[in-house]
Amino acid sequence: MLYNSTQNAAEVVSAAQAIAQGISKDGGLFVPQEFPHYDEAAFKALLKEDYKGRAKKVFSDFLSDFTREEIDDCVEKAYTAEKFGGENPAPIAYTALNGKSLNILELWHGPTCAFKDMALQILPHLLTKSLKKTNDGKDAVILVATSGDTGKAALEGFKDVEHTKILVFYPVNGVSPMQKHQMNTQEGSNVRVCAIKGNFDDAQTGVKKIFTTPAVAEKLAENNMLFSSANSINWGRLLPQIVYYISAYCDLVNDGKIAFGEEINVVVPTGNFGNILASYYASLMGLPIKKFICASNSNNVLTDFINTGVYDKNRHFFTTISPSMDILVSSNLERLLYKLSGNSDATTKEWMTALKTEGKYEVSDDVKAFMQEKFFGGFCDDGATQSTIRALFKESHYLADTHTAVAVNVYEQYVAKTGDVTPAIIASTASPYKFSHSVLEAVAPSEALPENEFDMVDMLHELTDMPVPAPLAGLKDKAARFSDVTAADEMQDYVLKALSIE
Repeated sequence: MLYNSTQNAAEVVSAAQAIAQGISKDGGLFVPQEFPHYDEAAFKALLKEDYKGRAKKVFSDFLSDFTREEIDDCVEKAYTAEKFGGENPAPIAYTALNGKSLNILELWHGPTCAFKDMALQILPHLLTKSLKKTNDGKDAVILVATSGDTGKAALEGFKDVEHTKILVFYPVNGVSPMQKHQMNTQEGSNVRVCAIKGNFDDAQTGVKKIFTTPAVAEKLAENNMLFSSANSINWGRLLPQIVYYISAYCDLVNDGKIAFGEEINVVVPTGNFGNILASYYASLMGLPIKKFICASNSNNVLTDFINTGVYDKNRHFFTTISPSMDILVSSNLERLLYKLSGNSDATTKEWMTALKTEGKYEVSDDVKAFMQEKFFGGFCDDGATQSTIRALFKESHYLADTHTAVAVNVYEQYVAKTGDVTPAIIASTASPYKFSHSVLEAVAPSEALPENEFDMVDMLHELTDMPVPAPLAGLKDKAARFSDVTAADEMQDYVLKALSIE
């Protein structure tokens, strides 16, 4: 299994090189040259496996330069019951809204209470093994731009991992108080956290620019270092996400919710497009998915793109109560466009260049037609998000966070518009306790709220009787270690100073 760049198909690398490097030299993203296809027998075999067994099968088919023992080691260390609170790190909650059954795939039972743990608990193991295969002796410098959840999950995953250093940038006013406290209290001798004056797109653009500046890479090489990424631009981040869609399908069959071979829909609250792209990749492998329902908040650039074929980031940026989706440049969409353009690196590069220079591009009619056939785009504002949280809790005593509620709301829109009642998996991406203020406002709109974030957590627990995840409860008395703030155009200087290689 080899990989090439979405913007230069001539750049061909192994899986280990793709993971170690993170992003191609030309700024493109690494994609597999082919996808394994699972037939009926393969899926029936997966029904008998647990989550770890399914993960090992998927990883072995994509990471052909890893030994079986290496893959087993990575999986066994990543998906422990201690880290995820049980043997199945991605359980399905069966609930209902407006009398309709909902299958909510809970991806937030890991150490940072967000879906990013599903990938970022295994990525450090994949990366360290990749470095030994491709760049033995070099330290990896992990640069991360985060809209809230990736940052903490990456920090926790790479904490004190040998031969790595990790620097996380987040928008100073673009994450929840809990997310900010999670990052700024992070332990570990190899970690660094810095806020930027700007939004997530500014942080993401800054990180990509640093990655693709030859002079910076040369300075790192002189100091026996190299850059890598823990964002979903890294194949080692995206690959683990394929696993939980395949595993969820197996669980639905085993729980008697669907028949083997029956089609499902997938609903994903998305900003950077990686989570929903993973489900599309699973479908290329044979998972029977009928529709990909892409749920956005008021930053509805993806909704407009699916409906019009025009991607235009030149619009007002909203700061919402679902901050992990406050994104106008969806990086992983590039991987989908590469596939839909017939693996045309030239076409993909043309669109991505237009996005950089003009802030917009328009895809061809055939790509637009395919998008509209397979994808549905919808969005809701903060008011609708909170109404959905309230309704779901009132009817089913199920407490959803502000991102999951967007997905549920858009799913309701989809069913109302199309009448399609195909069983759906709805991705739940974070614990409601990471957004206590907004969730409290939803379930107790007439209550006076405390000012302190952790008092809000306690109040939400008292009102709902939903357990507080131990990783969040343990933050209450931790002092912040980091308070740096920098301008977006000074991120490169900050990185070099942090690495002591000015």
